[in-house]
Amino acid sequence: MTLQNLDANRLIEMVQSKDRALIELSKNNQLLTEKITQLTEQVTYLTQKLYGRRTEKSAVVLDGQLVMQEMAERLFNEAEISSDPKAVEPEIFEQPLRKTRAGYKRKDFFANLPVKEMLYSLDTDNQGCPACGGKIKIVGQKFVRSEVNFIPAQLSLLNIYQETCECPACKARTGQTAFIEPKVPVPVLPHSYASASSIAYAMYQKYVQCVPLYRQEKDWQAMGLELTRSTLSNWIMQASEAWLMPIAEAMHRKLLTEQHLHMDETPLQVLKEPDRKNQTDSYMWVMANKENSKHPIRVFLYAPGRSGDFAVKYLDGYSGYLHTDDYSGYNRVKTVKRCLCWAHVRRRFKDAITVKGKGTGETLAEIGFRYCSALFEWEKKFKNLDPQERKDARLRHERPVLDAFWQYVDENIGKTLPKSKLGIAMAYALDNKANLETYLKDGDCSISNNVAENSIRPFALGRKNWLFAGSPKGADASASIYSLIETAKVNGLDPFLYLQCVLMLAPGSSFLKNNNVMNDLMPWSPLMAEKCKN
Repeated sequence: MTLQNLDANRLIEMVQSKDRALIELSKNNQLLTEKITQLTEQVTYLTQKLYGRRTEKSAVVLDGQLVMQEMAERLFNEAEISSDPKAVEPEIFEQPLRKTRAGYKRKDFFANLPVKEMLYSLDTDNQGCPACGGKIKIVGQKFVRSEVNFIPAQLSLLNIYQETCECPACKARTGQTAFIEPKVPVPVLPHSYASASSIAYAMYQKYVQCVPLYRQEKDWQAMGLELTRSTLSNWIMQASEAWLMPIAEAMHRKLLTEQHLHMDETPLQVLKEPDRKNQTDSYMWVMANKENSKHPIRVFLYAPGRSGDFAVKYLDGYSGYLHTDDYSGYNRVKTVKRCLCWAHVRRRFKDAITVKGKGTGETLAEIGFRYCSALFEWEKKFKNLDPQERKDARLRHERPVLDAFWQYVDENIGKTLPKSKLGIAMAYALDNKANLETYLKDGDCSISNNVAENSIRPFALGRKNWLFAGSPKGADASASIYSLIETAKVNGLDPFLYLQCVLMLAPGSSFLKNNNVMNDLMPWSPLMAEKCKN
């Protein structure tokens, strides 16, 4: 059949069919182009995450050469990466207060170390002068060098006795012997040879140094005690339940009286949870008061999930500003004013920045990142202002930056692929606009949720080593221990000394009934500051 034999309607139908096919092909081509763009962006993003700079404060334009250099560095182990031939040790001089080339002072650098001296001597009685054989005499000594001497940890067995006395006068008067005995401290755990120091050390090793119990087991054996990980676990769990949990609960109650709180949560695998598979994620929640609080508090709470019900439970009775990420579960708490984190916004725009060639203009992702970074630069300048001054300064200097940022988002969100990193970053900011501006209402509000994120980081680091909690009770014990340790750290205390003090002072005390005794055990108390200061 030829074109001459076709009628006009048939020809029109054929042309329209081809047009529809071309339109469909064009749509498919557009979808494939968008998919290629997204995949290319994802590859670039993952490459930067794996090999590039980790800090959000890094330069906006990422150098491809730098990425390759960092990739090469990561092929080496930690010691090789950390080694630096140019690193300067403090020089040791005979005059202790003399400054070294690095600005160290011997007195400052070694101030916390006990000092011992070793003198190498000649046998003057049996050794003569090597030149003439004459008798030699000592005329003085000279300083040669100083060395840091490592003394391995040692265990000792402490046998506790109780002296028994009697009163002869009472015996003569009554005819009966009256025995008088001194008070002996209550043991941390009944019918156990565990001491406050040994339990505190096991806790410190696991929750501060991130040493799992199976490795601690070997360390204790090397020190001369066949101590199993099961015994160590029992020590930790029983001591935590008896003495540490009540203190952590008191910290939690005090937090709820604050006006500004930070919260975050991270997954935790917990074994032996009722009616749940071992692979199911549980969560460790963290609560913290504002960064410049008089008494900084960090509280960890274990929950078998991430439901908003847990946020409601943990924030029961609280009304104030709540700093979080955009997790919708916190919306269940109706008594709080949500204050979202600008660090999350900045991070999303940073993730959208791709490697580009030299000489190209500023990208949309870089513009968004620049706006976010400008807010943080202003915050640095306002850090030492009082709350009202900070609020006024924010309205004067940051309000214009925010207005420009929102205008930039409104004008450009339609120009980006919705599922691209940049599209997601813009949509995230726009969807949370109201809560992202809450911090302008109160000078004590923070622009970020870094307080909570930094507080939960030690837990996340420890999790990489001990991997999971053996039971819900173990998770609760871990939460209490982390609460005391991290609160001790932000109050300037040595966490080991603090745990040891609590385990020494709490048993036999009335801290559960007497608020004054409980207050003395808090990490910010004058008593703990005196005994446990770093």
